[in-house]
Amino acid sequence: MDPILALVAEWWWIAPAGAGAGTLGWIGLRRRGPNQRRLELDAARLDVRTAAEEVTRSRAQVKVARAELLRAQAEKSASRAPAGAVAEARRRVQQAERHARAAVADLRARRAGVNAARATMPGSRAAVERLPLARLMAEHDALTARWMEYETDPLKAIGFPAMTDARWPPMDLFLREHQQASWLRPPSRDARISAADYSAYRDAVRRATHAFDAAERSARSEARGGVPGGARPEAIEADRADWGEVAQDLLDNAQRAIARSTELWNRMRRDRDDRGGETPRK
Repeated sequence: MDPILALVAEWWWIAPAGAGAGTLGWIGLRRRGPNQRRLELDAARLDVRTAAEEVTRSRAQVKVARAELLRAQAEKSASRAPAGAVAEARRRVQQAERHARAAVADLRARRAGVNAARATMPGSRAAVERLPLARLMAEHDALTARWMEYETDPLKAIGFPAMTDARWPPMDLFLREHQQASWLRPPSRDARISAADYSAYRDAVRRATHAFDAAERSARSEARGGVPGGARPEAIEADRADWGEVAQDLLDNAQRAIARSTELWNRMRRDRDDRGGETPRK
């Protein structure tokens, strides 16, 4: 047999195997990491699964609570139940039923969130800033900017001192939630993260936002009430007006000083030119 034909007959399987391995490797690279534009949808579906599991647990708790109520009623009939046992068992049933209803409502909301995420999913060629992670990080940055306004604006710091007090309970809650969101924040907008990590970061940003909104409402309410937690809005506006008048006076003075300096400079220049143009005396 021809040596070349013998070699082909012996090693014919290498080319198909290599092609198959290359194809699988390419598919693996393509599937490595979640799709950025589907992050919100994948996270919403994960939320649905978590909510469905919570519904199952809450319904099981209702069954357990009802069984405990039946047992307490039976022991009461046999005069073996302590005083108040039936009332306590009935209270636990009501609490479990409320929790189950809340879990069902949350599941419905999560399912609606899936539809919303599917409807707002960006296209395959969307810019980075339109992707879910970039939008969420921008929301986080906007929250940080709102907080920094109270730290850098003197008028806001004077008008709402509670917003710069880390010991004030509403601000303490916000700072803890904001720190949690910062820990979960990805390193960049185009980072590849899982749907679970995205969901955790999204929920942390939302909790921090709600905490800051609550703190801001409380601080402004105190300011309107005139309590020590903050100054009245009319006082803040008066301060703004005073600062505006001071700034205008400073601007006018600066303009007058510039005008005088310019006039003096022009006069000195004319005098120098006149002296330079005179004919020297013999």
